[in-house]
Amino acid sequence: MKNIVVVGGGTGTFTVLSGLKKYTRNLAAIVSMADSGGSTGILKDELGALPPGDIRRCLVALSNSDQLLRELFSYRFENGGLEGHSFGNLLITALEKITGSFEKAVEKAGEILAIEGKVIPVTTGKVELYARLENGRIIKGEANIDDPKHDGHLKIIEVFLRPNARASKKAEDAIKGADLIVIGPGDLYTSVIPNLLVKGISRAIRRSRAKKVYVCNLMTKFGETHKYKTSDFVEAIEKYLGKNVLDYVIVNSKKPPKKLLLKYKKEKKALVEIDEEKFKDKKFLLIPAKVMSNKNLIRHDSDKLARLLLAVGELENVLKFINR
Repeated sequence: MKNIVVVGGGTGTFTVLSGLKKYTRNLAAIVSMADSGGSTGILKDELGALPPGDIRRCLVALSNSDQLLRELFSYRFENGGLEGHSFGNLLITALEKITGSFEKAVEKAGEILAIEGKVIPVTTGKVELYARLENGRIIKGEANIDDPKHDGHLKIIEVFLRPNARASKKAEDAIKGADLIVIGPGDLYTSVIPNLLVKGISRAIRRSRAKKVYVCNLMTKFGETHKYKTSDFVEAIEKYLGKNVLDYVIVNSKKPPKKLLLKYKKEKKALVEIDEEKFKDKKFLLIPAKVMSNKNLIRHDSDKLARLLLAVGELENVLKFINR
């Protein structure tokens, strides 16, 4: 596989990049700029900075520097005036002020971390994410959607950005030159779909000749994807990407221990159910595969997922992974 583009943000994209970088250097991450929580939110509000949090995670994922430098970028201050801030976030924001460009700041941070591949902000415009709930209420801000103060049982009907944003040329060029485009996994409405809301991104993906893969989440999330099944995730992606664009959808078929599921149930999270009957008329290939890790947290296994993604262009190789 020549060029791989990963579209998303947050922990899910970190996992995908961490796995793929072991096998290829031709990686580009296109990262959401809708983040507004924690350290990122403060820097955004007080300094007018573009959100560095998801960018920082992707840089660390692609870093080939020593462990200490990676830990430094991820280090979070625990007290004092800098409490809650990540060192990496502060550095990227400082570089933005010094260079006068967020894109240049990301490039310089990438040089410091000796990354292999590219990390590209989906837009350099300042945007705010909004969600419209089934009762008509509109929630402002990624952080308020991600960590709901409202009734999390209410379904999200749509999400949108204000003001409208234009895709960065680097993001569009990366998609244009891709051989494989990976969408997700990650928080559906706050990490993945915000990229598709940026003008030019969905169109570029639709026009691309690359194989297009959606990696479905392992667990539902209260306030965002409560009680969602696989078909609900795919339907949401297709709402903003378009129908008949995806070539493959990867879903996890491995069951975690009941004890672990009970732990997540306390957080109102559940394993995403595969409702295969809903996909009979779809043109993409549904790939159920055991891509969950064996750790104490329910996460994708970065290596298994990476090897499956690399094989996804060849059907005979994909079949080897199904329900292994």
